[in-house]
Formats: sequence, structure tokens, C-alpha cells
Amino acid sequence: MKARIANVHRKTAETEIHARLNLDGHGQYDVSTGIRFLDHMLELWTRHGGMDLRLKAVGDLDVDQHHTVEDVGLVLGEALRQALGDKKGINRAGYFVMPMDETLGIAAIDLSGRPYLVMNAPLRVRCVGDLQAELLEDFFQAFASSARANLHLKVAYGRSSHHAVEALFKAFARALRYACSRDARLKKLLPSTKGLL
Repeated sequence: MKARIANVHRKTAETEIHARLNLDGHGQYDVSTGIRFLDHMLELWTRHGGMDLRLKAVGDLDVDQHHTVEDVGLVLGEALRQALGDKKGINRAGYFVMPMDETLGIAAIDLSGRPYLVMNAPLRVRCVGDLQAELLEDFFQAFASSARANLHLKVAYGRSSHHAVEALFKAFARALRYACSRDARLKKLLPSTKGLL
């Protein structure tokens, strides 16, 4: 089968990001965004998603984290969309419920071609590690937009904000892993009756 790999380079006045994503990898990563907690989330996203990711982001963190976090989401969504190609034979949709100690994270994704994000993950802190908590929604919105995917994320319950965010990223990774997986019986078919995704 054809390798599903994408290389994306995005350069603006605010950020420069290089990414290489292999959807059929072995959970290997080399990630640097300048925001260590975001690095950690992308590392576990890669491992739980069964992908390989190399990503280097340099942004205007002296101004704010927003540009870097949002643009990383845009780049990863674009890389996913490119790597999927024509989407023939994929499962298209997936969901996962992820326990993380006292916390439960839920993710569902449909690679439908129609971008939409629904996120219900109230966090009671301003920062998780060194990441501004409010930027998580910007990251996932950017990903959903550039991947052209429906993405639904929820923290059902939990005490620890760290666990809540980690459970979301792990659930997101595993839902995406299933959605991107190929079904050998349907390898020549687009998973849509519309004829377009």
C-alpha cells in the first residue's frame, strides 16, 4: 500500500513550522514548539495514534502563545488531510473513551470534509504546565478546520486539569487512529454515498 506521509511547511510573520507526519508509523516523535506541555501532548498523541511525527515550531512566544498553538493545529490538520490522500478505504469515523485516573475523556471524529468542533472541557486553571489552558480550543478548532473534520471532545468528569487535557489528547489520538485505519474489504471505495469527502 502507498505510504501515507505528508510534509508541511508554514511560514508567517508570527510563526514558522515544519512538520512531517506518517500515518502508518510506529509512534515515534521529535517535537519542539517552545511550549513544553504542548510538546508532551503532541508526543503522546503521536504514540497513541500510532503515527510518526517530526515537528519544529518557532513562534513569537514573547508576544503570546496563541499564534504558535493555533498554527501548530493548522499544520497538523493540513498534514493529516494531505497524508490521507483520496481517503479511499479508510474507516472515516472513530471514537474513543479514555480513562486517566479519576478523569474520563471522550473524543469522536469524522473525516467528513466538513469542519466543525464541539468541545466541552471546562478547566479550572489558567495554565496547564506552561500552556495557556484557553488555547486548547483554538488548537482543536484549527486542527478541525484544516483537516476538514468534525471533532467532538468532552471531559466527562475529573479533578486534575493535567489529567483532563491528557485524557482528551489520548482519546483524540485513538479516535483518529481508527478513523484513518484502512478496511481491506473497502479499499477501493470512498466511505461516503455522496462520492466526495
